[in-house]
Amino acid sequence: MNSDQILALMPIIVLSLCAVVLMLQASVRRNAKVAWNISAIGLIAAIWGAGYSLDLTSQVTPLIIIDRWGLMFTTLILIASMVTLLLSREGFLKQQKSKEEYYLLLILAVLGAVVLIHSSHVATLLLGMELMGIALYAMIAFPEKGNLSLEAAIKYLVLSACASAMLLFGFALLYAATGDLSYVGMASKAAIAYADNPALIMAGTALVISGVCFKLSVVPFHMWTPDVYQGAPTPVTGFLATVSKGAVFVAFTRIFVGGNLAQYDNLVVALTVVAIASMLVGNLLALRQDDVKRMLSYSSIAHFGYLLIVLIAAPALGIMAYQAISFYLIAYIVTSLAAFTVLTAIAGEDETANHISAFEGLFWRSPVQAAALTVAMLSLAGIPLTAGFIGKFYIINASIEGAQWALLTALVVGSAIAIYYYLKVIFAMSKIPEDKLEHELASKPRNLSYDFLAAAMLALVLYIGSWPQPVMAFIAGL
Repeated sequence: MNSDQILALMPIIVLSLCAVVLMLQASVRRNAKVAWNISAIGLIAAIWGAGYSLDLTSQVTPLIIIDRWGLMFTTLILIASMVTLLLSREGFLKQQKSKEEYYLLLILAVLGAVVLIHSSHVATLLLGMELMGIALYAMIAFPEKGNLSLEAAIKYLVLSACASAMLLFGFALLYAATGDLSYVGMASKAAIAYADNPALIMAGTALVISGVCFKLSVVPFHMWTPDVYQGAPTPVTGFLATVSKGAVFVAFTRIFVGGNLAQYDNLVVALTVVAIASMLVGNLLALRQDDVKRMLSYSSIAHFGYLLIVLIAAPALGIMAYQAISFYLIAYIVTSLAAFTVLTAIAGEDETANHISAFEGLFWRSPVQAAALTVAMLSLAGIPLTAGFIGKFYIINASIEGAQWALLTALVVGSAIAIYYYLKVIFAMSKIPEDKLEHELASKPRNLSYDFLAAAMLALVLYIGSWPQPVMAFIAGL
């Protein structure tokens, strides 16, 4: 490994050093404010490192690939992690006990996500996934009050361990068939191995995709999602919905497209069934939810069902597949961050405050937060002039180019269903029950930093949706 390759790993190196500094700080003097500042500096330095690595792209050993596409997502998840850090600050600083361990866990989870994004080998894939997952187990269980968070963490731990076991066994079967664990090596040898032993290849691939589908919480591997979303601290829920799922999908794209898995018809059929079920079941179950966090959990199931369309249609799209995935993930992550910013500001960690009735009269109580949540809901629904509309346009174009008419039908039906429950949240914010009029309109102290962050997210969603050309041009130039 030469000096340029070492410098290309700058984001990973910076995050690793930040984690070490946090551990040393905790051993010398426990102080949550200091830990927060170290974490913020580390994330900002890592964003700089990602920009620095743009001119140093290369294959760094068989384990890691540093390319411009991966660096773009690294920057995106680092920014999303910075938003999570900002949302976490107020909630934990109000508690009497020191919470610096939380910031160490957050940095370790981000480090795992970055390794996952740049993985080109099974070893780094599993390393990144487990590093991120183990940190998330503790982050989900972090609140001291109530048993809901502990229950959510245990569910995620047990089911995630099962998914990891499926991944390991699946890759073991693929290694037995191909004799290689790098993505490129497995892809080049899979066709020959399939001719000799099709059952081994199909079984291994099915187990791998099942494990990944659990991490993405698509149907039928979605049962953990609503409970974990509801039980986790709201900033952690936002992190799980954006950083964790985004990193896993980028890694899955490298495996699926790079390995040319679309050549196996049975696999494509199975993935098509999963995508259709995710789009329909996710949206239908979201209709029944009165808890906004649970509603967003089912919504995320549907959105990753939409994204699977691009992978299925990838052979007909070519390089456009990467562009469609990139834009949709950018739109989804930014929009989700806007929604969870408002949930953190309004509901905090009160389990009952996430009920839709708690948002009644929000337009009068907090206009900035209400506007941000309105735009977020409209973007998730794919309404024009929002980021979600352009992202969904890419998905529709992908399904048409790939002649995936069944998937397109499910997309249209699912999107039509989704409009109802997104508008239900907006309607609740504009509603003022007469018996609660004075209470709801009463001014109460608000944290202006939340308003500023919500306004920034709102502006970003509208900017990407109303003027998408710069983002499109940037993605096309990667």
